[in-house]
Amino acid sequence: MRIKTKLNLGVGLLFLMIIILSLVSGYSVFLIKADTENILKANYNTLEYSRNMILSLDEIKANPDNEIKTFKEYLEKQTQNVTEPGEKEATANLEKSFALLEKNGANEVLKTQIRQDIFAIMKLNLDAIKQKSDIAKLTAENANLWIAIVGSLCFLIAFNLLVNLPNNIANPIKELTLSIKEIANKNYSERVHFTSHSEFGDLAKSFNTMAQKLQEYNDSNLYKLFFEKKRLETLINNMHDPIIGLDNEGIVLFANDEALKIIGLKLEDVIGKSASNLALSNDLIRSLILKDDIDAPKKQPLKIYAHGKESYFEKEILNITIIPTGEEKEINIGDVIILRNITLFKELDFAKTNFIATVSHELKTPIASIKLSLQLLENAKTGDMNDDQKQLVESIKDDSQRLLKITGELLNLSQLETGNIQLNIEKSNPHEIVNYAVEAVKVQADQKQIKLVINADENLEDVKADSEKTGWVLINYLSNAIRYSSEKSTIFIKLKKENNQIVFQVIDTGKGIDTRYKDKVFDKYFQVPGSQKSGTGLGLAISKEFIEAQNGSVGVESNLGLGSTFWFSLKV
Repeated sequence: MRIKTKLNLGVGLLFLMIIILSLVSGYSVFLIKADTENILKANYNTLEYSRNMILSLDEIKANPDNEIKTFKEYLEKQTQNVTEPGEKEATANLEKSFALLEKNGANEVLKTQIRQDIFAIMKLNLDAIKQKSDIAKLTAENANLWIAIVGSLCFLIAFNLLVNLPNNIANPIKELTLSIKEIANKNYSERVHFTSHSEFGDLAKSFNTMAQKLQEYNDSNLYKLFFEKKRLETLINNMHDPIIGLDNEGIVLFANDEALKIIGLKLEDVIGKSASNLALSNDLIRSLILKDDIDAPKKQPLKIYAHGKESYFEKEILNITIIPTGEEKEINIGDVIILRNITLFKELDFAKTNFIATVSHELKTPIASIKLSLQLLENAKTGDMNDDQKQLVESIKDDSQRLLKITGELLNLSQLETGNIQLNIEKSNPHEIVNYAVEAVKVQADQKQIKLVINADENLEDVKADSEKTGWVLINYLSNAIRYSSEKSTIFIKLKKENNQIVFQVIDTGKGIDTRYKDKVFDKYFQVPGSQKSGTGLGLAISKEFIEAQNGSVGVESNLGLGSTFWFSLKV
């Protein structure tokens, strides 16, 4: 039987019995009330009339007219209140005797007869009262019996519901709850074993079907894929670097908590949305999805307010491709944007730059003093020096000159890194820049008997450049070429126009650069392994910064044993 049917039957039957109990009780009370009213209405009134008639009869001597009138009034009321068997005849006898008494009021025999007639009427009503009282008592006893029977039935039904109904409902729920806990603990072999035709039977069948399907799902590859997906999402969310994933149409597939913090959006506002549409109202997303130009001179870190301070992030966009099963061609399935937090390194770099700038600045004063002292020593007025002393002074001069060059490079580097470099961009003649650089290194080249040859196109246009900084770069190129070239060799300085740009080239015939190191020669502090360590490794790095600050580009072409060609280009 269905639980709903059981509840309807049990509660309905109990409700019906309560209604029956109420009706029986009400009907019994009504019967008792009717019997009581019958006694009061019929018999009690007759007794009252009889008592008043006796009182009037006793007072006839004192006030015959008035008492006879009163007697006659109560007699008429009695005549209208005849209810018991024999009462009518007794009342008629009383009327006859009273009629005779009206004619002869002093007849005591008649009065005695009248009293007897009244007592007869009273006796009839007293007997009737006793009889009706017994009937009312019986009615009350029957009412108590029926109320007790119906009340007992109500109690039995309620007790049965109280004992059986909670267990019928609670026990299947308890068993089902235990089974659900087992399923939650991944015990998908758990089954509910109670069977019935009630709702719980249907629920047990549905639960067992669900458990079977969960077991099949758990044993399938789909579950393993879903589990790995959840694991991957958890790993991505626990990473400290912001990460955003896009499909091949630019729809956001995932974004970890760090990414949501810096872009200031909620997960539901991002997932499944087009990154291009989000970029319309979010500048940071626009800068994130913007792919870097391959030809761009330098990729600058992003400065974002995060973690309560200005933070620096290095953006990297990884293009994800796969080769579908059975195919040979790769297809693009999306991009992953990674923002690596380099704030700590930036702060350390700023501290290093400030330290280098401070130390370099402080070193310039003692170096200048050393150079001044050397000039005084070389002056004939301070006295003559022997050959050994002159050699020592020359050595000190070379070392102080090299030290001054190093401090100058460090100061330039610190200015570039802190953004304090001042460029004076103007129209500059490329021929004048080349001639200025050649004159600056002529003494150095003559010491190794190296010939400097300038090959320049005629009528070249002016370039947009800071002539001083550009000349410094060209001097650095030439100094390196002279340092690594053999004696009595030739260095070519070429000047030509290509694609609306003027290209400056320094070509030497030195030992060249291994292809493994060509991409690193412009890095700070890098020096080719095995080469002469005569500098800081900053010259080419500073040169690159100077040229890129003027929207130019630098590069090198070299083969081991065949010399090198260092170049840079500036816009006309």
